[in-house]
Amino acid sequence: MQNVFIINFNSLYEILDEIKENISFKVIKFENKEDFEKNNKLDVKNCLIISKNNIKLLKNNKLLDKNFLNFDNLPLTLKKLLEIINIKLIQLKFNSQSKMIIKNYELNLNSKFLSRDNLNLKLTEKEIEIILYLNNLKTKHTVLDLQKNIWGYTANMETHTVETHIYRLRKKIINFFKDNDFILSDKNGYFIL
Repeated sequence: MQNVFIINFNSLYEILDEIKENISFKVIKFENKEDFEKNNKLDVKNCLIISKNNIKLLKNNKLLDKNFLNFDNLPLTLKKLLEIINIKLIQLKFNSQSKMIIKNYELNLNSKFLSRDNLNLKLTEKEIEIILYLNNLKTKHTVLDLQKNIWGYTANMETHTVETHIYRLRKKIINFFKDNDFILSDKNGYFIL
């Protein structure tokens, strides 16, 4: 669930808080810019920030202009307000998925390309799931773990699906990028370092 941070805009917060069961985002209120900026536990990657005044916000020394939504054309209907917020959240999510760095590669979840050095390798949805899963947890994953969490198979089901998919994905990356070390394996399972 994406976050919408409301800064110094109590009336808007109260409206959104009143209908929170019917919206697809979480609303978090801050009294002022300083309270927002000093909160180090916030994940601002795909968040939306709404403030009454057009303010400049910094988080971890980065300007958050792309996350900011300003309402100069007030009043708005509630329906129009929610539409604007949802469109902006979709844009933020789309943009965040368009560039993910894994090792020295760029993975674009929208176009389904793995890229390096101006080379673009088209991946399947399942290949992307495998890469994201192996990269996300930074641990080694057994065949049974991958069967359960990528394919949804039960532990007692015998299949070579995992080995076949990973073999083909490794071969694809080796042939295209000449990289033998993207997906690694040892006796404890598969992993991406």
